[in-house]
Amino acid sequence: MFDLDKWQEILSTIRKNRLRTFLTGFSVAWGIFILIVLLGSGYGLENGVKREFEGDAVNYISINTGITSLPYQGMKPGRFIQFENSDRDAMEAIEKVDKVASRNYVFGNQTITFGSEYGSFDIFAVSPEYYYVEMLNLADGSRFLNDMDIRDFRKVVVLGKVVKEALFKMEEPVGKYVRINGVPFQVIGHFDDPGGDRDVSRVYVPISTAQRVFNMGNAVRNISLIMEDLSISESNRALEEAKLAMAKKYKFDPTDSRALFIWNSVENYQRFMDLFAGIRLFIWIIGIGTIIAGIVGVSNIMMIVVKDRTKEIGIRKSMGATPWSIISLILQESILITAVAGYIGLVLGVGLLELAAKNLPSTDYFANPEVDFNIAIGATLILIFSGALAGFVPARRAASIKPVDALRDE
Repeated sequence: MFDLDKWQEILSTIRKNRLRTFLTGFSVAWGIFILIVLLGSGYGLENGVKREFEGDAVNYISINTGITSLPYQGMKPGRFIQFENSDRDAMEAIEKVDKVASRNYVFGNQTITFGSEYGSFDIFAVSPEYYYVEMLNLADGSRFLNDMDIRDFRKVVVLGKVVKEALFKMEEPVGKYVRINGVPFQVIGHFDDPGGDRDVSRVYVPISTAQRVFNMGNAVRNISLIMEDLSISESNRALEEAKLAMAKKYKFDPTDSRALFIWNSVENYQRFMDLFAGIRLFIWIIGIGTIIAGIVGVSNIMMIVVKDRTKEIGIRKSMGATPWSIISLILQESILITAVAGYIGLVLGVGLLELAAKNLPSTDYFANPEVDFNIAIGATLILIFSGALAGFVPARRAASIKPVDALRDE
């Protein structure tokens, strides 16, 4: 039950010892302030790195063809490895592989024209599954390539944002025709890409069409495996199976690091996430250590409070005060100091992060420093518990004082 007299006494004690209370509260506020700022900075770093992954999926393995660097079965190094369309179909049978995308880069003249407008842009010939590798943001009324485009060798194209703005300005391009190396292609869509300007300076055409129009034959330069499972072990197992299948078909040493060039986004993404989990743990250790230092200060101050009020406590007990009433008095004072000081530190820390988020420029590896709401609630609960813990030892000492000994204290 709320005891007004007891709280008036606590506040009166705090007013009498303003400097001591301020210094005690400052140590607690500083601890929570440091914890919040460190956690927010850690999340800012994590957000910045995560943004680098926004332009691509994090569940795919990219396999590019290369040139052998090791002799194998009597064949000399220096042989160029070239995938075929059938390899894409073969890799769909690998366990835990959800989709397989193929891609070619169109070399040579890359001029794209519309009316009097023209420009040189990157031209990629891809299968429809490549959409899940790039995670494109298609504009309203747009679509990506589909299986019918591949099967019917349709001359259709999807434009990146930069290409669309360069050729069409404010005009809607869908349904109109552009010329790629002099060949007309109908625009079926345009897109933005969170990956940056490099990705939106591209156009995508069906790989089957490009192989015919641009004399690529049956060649495929890149195959991407889109995984069902995000575990590193499953992705590495699928990758090894794909490498062994290609090594057997194209007769190269499976350990040859230059025959195929691999990018395992699953492994790289998980590595970054594990790194940031370690950083968060380190930050918590530092922050909680700082809070503990402040709480120890509170406990020491409360010990001094008990010492100064020994006679008062003896008089209370001689008049019938129970040990619990003495303990609750000391505990409530301790909790009040830590809770108020901790809340101030929490508010200042969150305020500083909000100020930094609005005024600091976002970089490639730092963006939007923030603290999760659950983290703030957890920090508050830690403070309340710590305040109770800091006051418990002095409170027990106060409750154990015998009235006779207390009245003799000088």
